[in-house]
Amino acid sequence: MRIIVTGGSGKLGRTVVRTLREEGHEVVNLDRSGERGSVVLVDLTDAGQVLDAVAGIDEHHAGVDAIVHLAAVPAPGLMSDVATFHNNLLSTFNVLQAARRAGVKRVVTASSETVLGLPFDTPPPYIPVDEDVTSPETTYSLVKHLEEQLAIQLVRWDPELSITALRFSDVMDPEDYAAFPAFDADASLRKWNLWGYVDARDGAQAVSRALAAARPGFERYVIAAADTVMSRPNAELVSEVFPGVEVRGKLGEHDTLLSIEKARRELGYEPRHSWRDAVGR
Repeated sequence: MRIIVTGGSGKLGRTVVRTLREEGHEVVNLDRSGERGSVVLVDLTDAGQVLDAVAGIDEHHAGVDAIVHLAAVPAPGLMSDVATFHNNLLSTFNVLQAARRAGVKRVVTASSETVLGLPFDTPPPYIPVDEDVTSPETTYSLVKHLEEQLAIQLVRWDPELSITALRFSDVMDPEDYAAFPAFDADASLRKWNLWGYVDARDGAQAVSRALAAARPGFERYVIAAADTVMSRPNAELVSEVFPGVEVRGKLGEHDTLLSIEKARRELGYEPRHSWRDAVGR
């Protein structure tokens, strides 16, 4: 396919672009910045620029088959609340609207684990958490929730449109793993996302599988590694940090507490990378 990736110069975006190209797709990276020659500079808050870029860009393409929307202010607290809200919600609306106007029926967007209730100052209703948990606690996560709600309505308006929202956990590259063993000293250091993470290569796998499995309508999936960031067992962590929270099913010794069962079942997603392989744990 010919695929637009927004935010293809970011941490996850770089790996997604590389993975899709290795799979034989033609990829156009739309971003605000990036290495010259590898990116088309577009302000995604400008609807005219977005629609123009989706419809065609001179020698780059004359229309696309799919869009992967990753561009965003990537976390809470990096900009003011108003700036985060304005940039992220408007960008997503412009991308989805451009897809509709240009007749692109296959869209994958980056949602976030933050909609699950991070930083879990209020404990989750149950563990592991899954897609049924939605409790945004920051402006950033509120916007991600609203983006999902926007998608739900747009696919209702256009029954042929497919939008898949991937609730990515904290994205890691291999060089990040050297810091993981230090987390064991204090369980509260990483309790904010139930000790979760996802390798960027597995995040890219999820994008690829979501594109391949796309069907009309809206779906959302939690995307995380198969394990936690901790060497300490899950039962010990949950008992210490979240006593009294309902445990649904088996915790496993180090199994992710951000449930990826739906992604496994419906997308065929299976994480291949773990920090334990990188540091010998």
